[in-house]
Amino acid sequence: MDSFFESFTGMSTFIPMIGENLFGMTLTELRDIVAEAGMEAYRANQIFTWLYDKHVTDFNEMTNLSKAQRDILAARYSLYVPVIVSERVSTDGTRKFLLALEDKLEIEAVYIPSERESAGEPKRHTICVSTQVGCPLDCVFCATASMKLKRNLTTGEILGQWLALQRYASRRITNLVFMGMGEPLLNLDNVLRAVEILTHEMTTGIGSRHLTISTAGLPREIRRLADSGVNVKLAVSLHSLDDAVRSRLMPINRKHNLADLLPSLEYYYRKTRKRITFEYILFEGLNDSERDAVRLAKLTRRIPGKVNIIPFHQIDHVSKTLRAMDFAPSAPDRAEAFISRLRKDNVTVMVRNSSGVDIDAACGQLAINSSRRHVHNHSIVA
Repeated sequence: MDSFFESFTGMSTFIPMIGENLFGMTLTELRDIVAEAGMEAYRANQIFTWLYDKHVTDFNEMTNLSKAQRDILAARYSLYVPVIVSERVSTDGTRKFLLALEDKLEIEAVYIPSERESAGEPKRHTICVSTQVGCPLDCVFCATASMKLKRNLTTGEILGQWLALQRYASRRITNLVFMGMGEPLLNLDNVLRAVEILTHEMTTGIGSRHLTISTAGLPREIRRLADSGVNVKLAVSLHSLDDAVRSRLMPINRKHNLADLLPSLEYYYRKTRKRITFEYILFEGLNDSERDAVRLAKLTRRIPGKVNIIPFHQIDHVSKTLRAMDFAPSAPDRAEAFISRLRKDNVTVMVRNSSGVDIDAACGQLAINSSRRHVHNHSIVA
């Protein structure tokens, strides 16, 4: 079994904290906090390093601060990150984690192994993190839609997924994708703050070119992301270039159709000069024709990008009444013909593996509900 993660045996029990969470504060915010507390300005750098480089979760571990200073911080703030409640391990090495938040809501995060080097170890160690508890967008192929939206995650809760997994990992996490539960651009302020901290030179975080934000397609927020100056990758759940079909799959298209979405993606490319990843699930007889492939190829010439073909994963582990039951994945020969046509038109095509299907951790399968809760209560052993 992949030894990337250490054993979780003996993990501390979830205990709610009192006081505003210091974890998730940017360096600028920490400077304001130490000034208000009457501390020297350089203490902000020290605290920032303790949080995001040394990953401490106890003020007493900040040993280059005086005891009086630590006591001031402890009296006003908490240091809280989501707690790993349980873990499920796939036969392919994918690991799905159930995490408890301070208010006892729950989210899932996933570790995804990448291609192997000759020595047998993964080249990349990627985690997929959530940005909301649930999701309001109701895409028919996504299990998270069954949860609806409970709330946005805070910056600390987004970053906390990275820290919680990294604390128990035997090697450094190298890549992070905002593709878990929720629509990242509906929580853009906190996502941008998380990116700012992760990519700061004083942290042991993750380089910007190893961060990817995935969206269902919110034009105004895509422009905001472009204007923010963050140097991350953008992936867009496209799935069709026919408005009627896309609206059937993704209700958000009824509000922001392709005539609204595509100009925002052009703006993003012009502003950032970064190629966009178009995510595309192939559905039998719906969006997998040669005409669909030709239109998609034409789009990648208009907006430079690559296509990520994603297998359709059934989500009947959540509910057998969801609209996804009306859809079926494209037959292998039809999918291959679609991919071949794209490549014939010189489109860069990636075909995503169905990692973690056996533990409901593959693309579109993340969800929490009471009927599944018992599955996660197994003993936590890596």
